[in-house]
Amino acid sequence: MFDSPLSASAYEVLAVEPDIDDEALRKAYRLRLRQTHPDTGGDAAMFIQVQRAWELVGTAEARAAYDRGHGFGAAAAPEWAGWQAPRTETRDTRPRARSYGHPGGWRRERYLTLIREWAGRGVELSDPYDPALVRRAPHDIKRLLADALAEEATARVISDLGMGYTVWHDVYAGGRGAGPDVKLDHIVLGPSGLYGVLSEDFGGPVRLKRGELIGDGVGGAPIAELVARMRVIARAAGVRFSGAIVVLPDEDVEHPIDEIGKVKGMPVAVASRSALSAVLRRGITGARSLGGNEVFDVRTRLQQTAQFV
Repeated sequence: MFDSPLSASAYEVLAVEPDIDDEALRKAYRLRLRQTHPDTGGDAAMFIQVQRAWELVGTAEARAAYDRGHGFGAAAAPEWAGWQAPRTETRDTRPRARSYGHPGGWRRERYLTLIREWAGRGVELSDPYDPALVRRAPHDIKRLLADALAEEATARVISDLGMGYTVWHDVYAGGRGAGPDVKLDHIVLGPSGLYGVLSEDFGGPVRLKRGELIGDGVGGAPIAELVARMRVIARAAGVRFSGAIVVLPDEDVEHPIDEIGKVKGMPVAVASRSALSAVLRRGITGARSLGGNEVFDVRTRLQQTAQFV
């Protein structure tokens, strides 16, 4: 709810400034509880947000932790961008999925370019992921960071599926003259099939209507665009996709898994991030699974043709 660059901060939900003193913050919280309580005509969803906001900033310790980072800075150096995790006594040695490309890489680089131009006119910022800076940035810039974080989160889920899976990230899916943003976020190959995966964060709840996503933050036709880009890759590589998957933050979907049937002949599912591994392991209803030799052939074809943005 508060982990997206597109969502309101805890202070915004409580309708206060970030530098408010503790006693005034407590009074503001009580006021917002009365204003949003369903029994007095308030909105139930907003009432829950107010309570969650108080959990994040209601004590000195929690508020200090929230003000230090709020998650954006902590996510600034994913492992696949060259970052190495600190050494710990226990290390996860499980085999990972084969991975190619940099998830969220293009959008993160674009974000850094634009945030520096907007905030510092090319001057190096001390922290381009500072929460206060991100919150003030124009929506298009915040959207780039939100999508980069979403793609990186999806990549971590896919990586944990193990060595039976192969994933290609940020694969170019445009024709001549198309921009680098015309891409497939992820292509996942495994025993259940070959899937095109779109990672999104619209900054709020979304719904399905006539085979497409709708919501305050949704622009265009994400599912139709995903299927169209999959067709470009399928023609170039000579492969057949089994299905399409849209991955969204858990709190933004009504159901963890929503299979919506076929869109332009392609089986499609919308999944919460926590349900993605289950979808990829079992497959989508009506999707074609792949045999052992076919998996090898598809992997080879994609390796030979995939271009990364």
